[in-house]
Amino acid sequence: MSHPDDPNSTDETSNEERYQPVAGIEEAATGTADQPDIQLESAPGLKPSKFLALTILILGLLASLYVAAKVDVHWIEQKTTYNTYTNDDGKLAYTYKGEEVLIEEIVAYEESPLRQEALSASSEKPKLESQWVVETVTLAGVEQSRYSLLEAKFHFGFWSLLPALVAIGLCLVTKEALTALFSGVVVGAFMLGRFDITDAVLLPSLGSKSAAGIILLYLWLLGGLMGIWSRTGAAQAFAEYMTKHFVKGPKSAKFVSWLMGVLFFQGGTISVVLVGTIVKPVADEQNVSHEELSYIVDSTASPIASVLAFNAWPVYVQAFLFVPGVAFLATEADRISFFFSSVPFSFYGIFAVLGTLLLSFGITRFAGPGIRAAHERARTTGQLDAPGARPMSAKELHVSNVPKGYKSHVLEFFVPLILLIGTAVGTFIFLGTPKVNWAFGIALLVSILVALGKGMRLGDMVEGIGDGLKGVVFGSVILVLAVTIGGISREIGAGSYLVEMLGEKIPYIALPVALQLLTMIIAFSTGTSWGTYAIAFPLSMPLAWSVAQASDLANPELFMSVCFATVLNGSVFGDQCSPISDTTILSSMTTGCDLTDHVKTQIVPASYAAGLAAILWTLTVAFFA
Repeated sequence: MSHPDDPNSTDETSNEERYQPVAGIEEAATGTADQPDIQLESAPGLKPSKFLALTILILGLLASLYVAAKVDVHWIEQKTTYNTYTNDDGKLAYTYKGEEVLIEEIVAYEESPLRQEALSASSEKPKLESQWVVETVTLAGVEQSRYSLLEAKFHFGFWSLLPALVAIGLCLVTKEALTALFSGVVVGAFMLGRFDITDAVLLPSLGSKSAAGIILLYLWLLGGLMGIWSRTGAAQAFAEYMTKHFVKGPKSAKFVSWLMGVLFFQGGTISVVLVGTIVKPVADEQNVSHEELSYIVDSTASPIASVLAFNAWPVYVQAFLFVPGVAFLATEADRISFFFSSVPFSFYGIFAVLGTLLLSFGITRFAGPGIRAAHERARTTGQLDAPGARPMSAKELHVSNVPKGYKSHVLEFFVPLILLIGTAVGTFIFLGTPKVNWAFGIALLVSILVALGKGMRLGDMVEGIGDGLKGVVFGSVILVLAVTIGGISREIGAGSYLVEMLGEKIPYIALPVALQLLTMIIAFSTGTSWGTYAIAFPLSMPLAWSVAQASDLANPELFMSVCFATVLNGSVFGDQCSPISDTTILSSMTTGCDLTDHVKTQIVPASYAAGLAAILWTLTVAFFA
């Protein structure tokens, strides 16, 4: 990804004369940015890892063709019951993500072709994808109308997990995320009978809102901002300022990274992008390994958002929590209150954040052998990545090429950063959702204007932005493929199949951990926690209430809170540890870490936290429910 010199350039000033490398940056990036050369095998045959990868790919493709030709889909009813009301205009409506949604056409449940009885009786694809239905139910001796949205979903049984298994397996074997994700996309597309990968799969995915958002934010805005900071030397000036006034070594650098992750408790992609971008120059200056840094950034993103839930999570999640007949989940305000009352049971989120805090203090006992090895390597050799690692960001983002005569200043980092954070937080407070695109756009625009105002040539500015775009284009392509394979996994019913495996005949004491394991697998397989919420909550909460009533528990609300926390935290764990998750990829990209190294080193301490949380959830239910 190097930027070649233009042979047609007529500028008399050479690149070596015009640009002044900032001291310390090139040394910190040594061995981390350059991609290893690709060489042909001199000896016949394949290495074991390549043979295994080829075997996985061939078997996956053959299995996908078999599924498309021989395996029948299993149609299932997915019912989501909402808390409906009649608005001022006399129309039936419900609230979703803080907005009123009108319900138009409604039929009796017994007449819907999407109910499970009708789906099981027919071997053909339903003509409708979704339909609003009404049922008459008796609650507390009173007959009431219950409105639900029925959707026809399908799965291929165990085969529904195939695309995710192929992608994850290849990613771990080859350490090459791009080809692994693309292979998973191809396998999933073949299962659906879509053999024109370009027109039937990739183009629709690229035309989606999710893909467009990735290209706008993570390629143009984030890449442009990082490129500007590299060209103005702002990132290095920030690192030197922090080193002079706050950071005195690797421990304090990691603690600052942890503190930033806690302060930016919006969760998910927002946190990893902000924190990773800010702390990387400081951590690199202090020889903090990229495995440690990416672990801290990733494990203080969604985990802290589930604990300090003053963000968009409660409003989104509450829409899936309504259970007919449950008084403390009746209204939107009740469900949001229930969310916050369940926060003390978010044991995984608490332990995940505490684990990163211990690491920042130099306590690696619970961090796993991978983190300990990375810590020792960086301490003794100064190498921020393992030998043979392929970092997610290019060397354009590791090296500052400041034009000759341009004086860098720390305010060129602080001012855009304050505007970025202020815009994100301010729009969340006043609009209900953080406008991250606005935040990065304003920061980028201000950085450009300040640099030009200080005398930087427009040509240097454009080259800096170009270097920044090149530096994140690889990660952006991987993110788009991750969105694509996640969509395919949901379409072929990976999550629905896993949920269906869990029967209703389960002891109450085993339900919390069962829900935890189920959501961990769903989120790991699909690469999304919020998508897992949409699948799991509408099924798990009624199931938890039914089990609580059948077991005649003395404290059913506490039992429901624990089950809620297991779904919330299990989804966070699966998303956080999945190599096809956007937060995992972004944590690697913004910290400059190899994706596979990040996954392998993070999953150990995350599993410790998940195991300890499972024990506490079980004990809580056993002694207090």
